[in-house]
Amino acid sequence: MPGFQSLDEEVSRRQLSVEGEIPDWLSGTLVRNGPAKFEGGSERVTHWFDGLAMVRAYEFADGEVRYTNRFLRTESYEEAMAGRPTGQFATGERGLQKLFGWLGRLGPPEPTDNANVHVARLDGEYVALTEVPRWTRFDETLDTRGEFVFRDLLEYDMITAHLVEDPQGGHVGHGLSFGRTHEYRLFRIPEGTSRREEIAAIPTDAPAYIHSIGVSENHLVLVETPLRIDVLSALSPFTEGFFDLLEFDYSRDTTFYVVSRETGEIVTETTAPPFFTFHIVNAFDDGDRESDDVIVDLVAFDDDRIVGALALAELDESGFAGAPPGRLVRYRLAADGEVTARRLYDGGIELPTVPRPRRTRRHRYVYGQATDREGANGLVKVDTERERANENWERDLYIEEPRMVQRPGSGQEDDGVVLAPALDVAAERSVLLCLDATTLSERGRAYLPHPIPFGFHGRFFDD
Repeated sequence: MPGFQSLDEEVSRRQLSVEGEIPDWLSGTLVRNGPAKFEGGSERVTHWFDGLAMVRAYEFADGEVRYTNRFLRTESYEEAMAGRPTGQFATGERGLQKLFGWLGRLGPPEPTDNANVHVARLDGEYVALTEVPRWTRFDETLDTRGEFVFRDLLEYDMITAHLVEDPQGGHVGHGLSFGRTHEYRLFRIPEGTSRREEIAAIPTDAPAYIHSIGVSENHLVLVETPLRIDVLSALSPFTEGFFDLLEFDYSRDTTFYVVSRETGEIVTETTAPPFFTFHIVNAFDDGDRESDDVIVDLVAFDDDRIVGALALAELDESGFAGAPPGRLVRYRLAADGEVTARRLYDGGIELPTVPRPRRTRRHRYVYGQATDREGANGLVKVDTERERANENWERDLYIEEPRMVQRPGSGQEDDGVVLAPALDVAAERSVLLCLDATTLSERGRAYLPHPIPFGFHGRFFDD
């Protein structure tokens, strides 16, 4: 499938031909991140998550779209170009090669700087994010500007690639530190700084792989699923990548930690039957400040099979058809510890987003990639109040993460457009879709000069 084939071409501010229309009021840049090269010399990487990072920018002004794409020029990129792909999520040196390298370094290898997951704007700079603390700066032209360094003394072994933009200012995130006592670490990054301020530290005897957290106006929600990290295996020279450290413990429940943003105290610790999740959609408080229930919408999987299903050997054989579907589930975490759950949408969904003004607040609509069908990925808009969904599908079209952009001056939650890259696998060509956010009807599509490999996440930055 073209979505897992390497792309070598880079272009700068290429004006794209548009079929239909792009609204004149849309002004800003959609910046996206994801893997775009899957080989280092003659060796192909093992997992989709291991492809070399490429950032893409779609600039909107006066109904026109200009497109730029660039590989991040990192140490990982240079090593791969020299035919020496470095250790990643599931790809690493093998056998004696790894053993001698491990001994030569007198310890495990440095974490990868292949920041291919997400993007943010921190202290006036664009930053490419990954799940280890080696992030990469880039500028408006997408040229790489070196490693991003926090101006604090905090040290984490893992860190979120899903920083939550906080309407109160700045960003909120989480990290993980290994030691005699492992700890989840929750922090804020104040607006206009590159400094983390720690909110809370939660000890754990068996740390879980946590991809994202929930943030409401008053609380942080950390969802600890049974997908655990075998820390001791990380010391073995025969462990190829992070993937080898993960094990789903069916004997454990999923634990929800609800933390006060004001005090850093755990106000609720409660459990639910086991599931796995990559992505929390949004969280919001329901009640008065002293006795808030917290509502968390997330994409739940029965177990961790989705992680293995995204290995390139599986994807090359069956595409996304072999991946189990995630379900949109709403959890109510009551102040007294009671947990209730209900499914909001019967179809498969992933890469979910809510309109930007609703982050950390009560939302009605969730936009996501609709899955669970062969031969395509669609888009879905879920009305969480009426528990209804509107979908948009096209044969052979695989649509990526949607981003809803609200029309300036509008107070209506779904008044705007949805932007989503898509790959036409039959034509082997990528397009950028612009859909009406109310109806999901297509307003226009811009044609790209090449097929883009499937990416992960991005953000829309206003001019």
